[in-house]
Amino acid sequence: MSTPTLQQNPLREFTRILGVGAYRPNVIVTNDDVCQWIDSSDEWIRQRTGIVTRHRAPREVSVVDMAAGAAMEALAKAGIDASQLGAIIVSTVTHPYATPSAASLLAERIGATPAPAFDVSAACAGYCYGVAQGDALVRAGTADYVLVVGVEKLSDVIDNHERTISFLLGDGAGAVVIGPGERAGIGPSVWGSDGSRWDAIGMTHSQTAIRDFSISAMKEDDDGDLAAVGEAHANLWPTLRQDGQTVFRWAVWEMAKVAKQALDAAGITADQLSAFVPHQANMRIIDELAKQLKIPDCVLIARDIEDAGNTSAASIPLATHRLLRENPGLSGGLSLQIGFGAGLVFGAQVVELP
Repeated sequence: MSTPTLQQNPLREFTRILGVGAYRPNVIVTNDDVCQWIDSSDEWIRQRTGIVTRHRAPREVSVVDMAAGAAMEALAKAGIDASQLGAIIVSTVTHPYATPSAASLLAERIGATPAPAFDVSAACAGYCYGVAQGDALVRAGTADYVLVVGVEKLSDVIDNHERTISFLLGDGAGAVVIGPGERAGIGPSVWGSDGSRWDAIGMTHSQTAIRDFSISAMKEDDDGDLAAVGEAHANLWPTLRQDGQTVFRWAVWEMAKVAKQALDAAGITADQLSAFVPHQANMRIIDELAKQLKIPDCVLIARDIEDAGNTSAASIPLATHRLLRENPGLSGGLSLQIGFGAGLVFGAQVVELP
């Protein structure tokens, strides 16, 4: 018997971003608000991070709610109906359920069922990871259009009283629709990880630690003091911490190399860019990266962190959305985007702005 010949979907040569959307929660937290919980000042936070305010979502607004808001705007700008989506990728580390995924819930919310949907856990590099996968799915012919969303509700995983990272973080969502293009609109992705530094940014406890503690506490509590058990349980809730100096040095020196590799892979130089959109981690990191890459003065640099704080996977699409809103003439220009953070993971590519 002869071996059957398999068929493969035709490859698409080019892809591009068709539309960008954003969702910014309506609760604004100032530096003075933050300083109610930590021993700091508005001046110190501005000088060290460049942050003036950050958006945070109220309790009733979920990761999926924010993702849906950003997704619907991106779809509208792309001129694509949700039913046309061939895949949905949600990059987040703050969806509170291990399953079902935020992406599958989002697909149902926006009317994209039965599109395949999955989450990506790559923290601040998550959006660039999602773009890399969306680009590959469209070029492979697996999907005509892919929705990529970066969304975080980091206010759920911070301890307001600690000062390594809590004052940096905000909430929000950004989304893009990726589809076929007539010319190259998404350059090769340069991405990777360095698990040897996994503890530079991470959680204080695992989720299973809460379960084990709860069981142990209930067994040992002979007096039935459930209030005390509940308080101890709340104190054990996993929250973010970071080694600021390690992260700063890694971001500045190692990520400049990755960004340069992304430029080389795309076959362009920094002076051919219209915009530079790094992860909005810290204003000093943004400025130092621009210096290392010799970004010309004519290139607009995203500094959304001043008003939005660090929103992890949401930061690059949020910053891109703002740049396009304030500078519509950027449409058609090239943007270098790079994400980096917990893991330690990183991803970068050059994209044509829609």
